[in-house]
Amino acid sequence: METKSFLEMTTELWKAWLTERGHKSFVASQIDNWIYVKGSHSPEGFTDLSPSLRALLCASFSWELPILVDSILPSQDGSEKILWKTADGLFSESVLMPTENRVTLCVSSQVGCRMACTFCQTGKMGLSRDLTRGEILGQILLGNERLLARDENRRVTNVVFMGMGEPLDNFDPVVDACRVMIDPKKLGLSKHKVTVSTSGLVPAIERLGQEVPVALAISLHNADDAERSAMMPINKKYPLAELKECLLKYPIQTRHGITFEYVMIAGKNDSIVHAKKLVKFIHGLKAKVNLIPLNPHPGTPMEASSLESLQAFQRYLSDRSIPAPIRYSKGQDVSAACGQLASKRIEELDMMPRKVALARRRETLEFRAGNELGP
Repeated sequence: METKSFLEMTTELWKAWLTERGHKSFVASQIDNWIYVKGSHSPEGFTDLSPSLRALLCASFSWELPILVDSILPSQDGSEKILWKTADGLFSESVLMPTENRVTLCVSSQVGCRMACTFCQTGKMGLSRDLTRGEILGQILLGNERLLARDENRRVTNVVFMGMGEPLDNFDPVVDACRVMIDPKKLGLSKHKVTVSTSGLVPAIERLGQEVPVALAISLHNADDAERSAMMPINKKYPLAELKECLLKYPIQTRHGITFEYVMIAGKNDSIVHAKKLVKFIHGLKAKVNLIPLNPHPGTPMEASSLESLQAFQRYLSDRSIPAPIRYSKGQDVSAACGQLASKRIEELDMMPRKVALARRRETLEFRAGNELGP
């Protein structure tokens, strides 16, 4: 039987586990403090706990973080793509993006993705499974360890759910992880600095606004229903009118309101006609639009919009008082930019995503066979 990971334990679960074994429930807060504030994941170092309890904790739970694979790819821009493996042998990725004033970590919420957006490499892999709350939180602890390994005396300050997967397709683990991130007694991140990005799962957006106060980003990419449905199949289920009705009611958490991510694709969504439809869609919402030139990947016939088209589109929005910065994604040279994540090693950057997915699947099966794990 697989041992439960320490990162799957909530404060309430710790309290229950402790009291069942004759310990005081307040010790749960001490354990949380060691894990999230002090960044320790070895009970042997929990010095304010009794030696017997430390030994019991070691024996009762798995204290391993997600397994770092031999593939941390440094980008020329200073970011890092981190390939890691789950306890059952599946592969996912995180992207660490340090700058002078902040450290942003792009986290994954699933292994693969089932949204099948045409411009996204992850969507061509399909979905293997959801990540657990612990696997999501483990990415932050891994990120903090990487910063120490880089001799940087700081921690992750911003988290964006823009890695592999659709976060709101894995609702409960994502929300549970967000609660830990913004808890001042745990990871202590500002609610303004935890961003959940979604392709538009309307019922889940409504629930998110009710359950946890984090920033919301919408992967929009087109404000024409027929064209967006062709790019993003989720639009067939939740069309733009339904999405906007939901967003008008969403509790705003940041000064700029809701962020719209808009990947700029030559000849697909970058004309002034598209800009006019976008302005009409945003009308009545407090929002900004991040214009992101398409990050190419093997097998896609699409290309990024020209600089002229980008600037004309930006100017049209700005002239109508819509903030519209052009965002060039970090990590493009190591397949770590928006829409590029596909669990690739350095020698696989030019490989088709489906071929990479098959390679990772073979590795998973070999790992499970070697460790006698089920399928």
